[in-house]
Amino acid sequence: MPLARVIEPVGEGPGLVVSGVSKTYRSNGRLVPALHAVELRVPKGRFVTLVGPSGCGKSTLLHMVSGTDHPDEGHISIFGEDVAAARRAKHIGYVPQSLALLPWRNVLDNVRLPLELHRSGPAAAPKAGRDPVEVLRSLGLGDALARYPAQLSGGMRQRVAIARALVHEPAVLLLDEPFSSLDELTAEVLRRELLELWQSNQTTVLFVSHSVREAVLLSDEIAVMAKAPGTVSRVVQVALERPRDDLVEMSASFREVEREVRLALRGAQESRPG
Repeated sequence: MPLARVIEPVGEGPGLVVSGVSKTYRSNGRLVPALHAVELRVPKGRFVTLVGPSGCGKSTLLHMVSGTDHPDEGHISIFGEDVAAARRAKHIGYVPQSLALLPWRNVLDNVRLPLELHRSGPAAAPKAGRDPVEVLRSLGLGDALARYPAQLSGGMRQRVAIARALVHEPAVLLLDEPFSSLDELTAEVLRRELLELWQSNQTTVLFVSHSVREAVLLSDEIAVMAKAPGTVSRVVQVALERPRDDLVEMSASFREVEREVRLALRGAQESRPG
């Protein structure tokens, strides 16, 4: 089943730290602010989810943390390293909305890709990473190693993308609405699998979701973002016991946290212009 090994992050810094991050884009000849003075802390081993309305900058912030985009102002650190250094050392695992699996490579070769790229990089790899076959088997894909992406269901492709992000044992795992394109039954299964995986290795997770219920089920903390431009308006603590059983969503405590997040979202909307 899941990877039963605790991942030890590099450095002595306080997990993932986003400090004063702002970003503005140019669109049709005008400047469009996407993020403004974002402050966020994700302590070591915590699962934090970003929620907010469409266009509030959740994915933009994840791009900044992953190093695929850069802030205009502010700073991001990952266990004391800047993003560029963490990315070079493969300390960031990233599952984008577009899974970007290579159609000409089978499942095993898609998951091997980060290790191949790291070995061919300018610096020697500080660690070898996990056995791709072991990672795939832990996600229930042991019988699909030789299949190609076109031969997989949506849920299986999502598992491959998660395996690829985990194979080099990242200190921080970033997931951008990974289940939003799946039917609800498949998404429910994958949420449970992700929870089991996270509980077994306790990596540090920043997750983007458009679902309040999903965020409450998965998270230790939920960062509520306001729009125009995006900023973190409130962080809601999810004081639900772990591991979370199959009926936790029916509990009064779950519903109370869900209500608190929804009220925070409403308040964030009402407090911003437009």
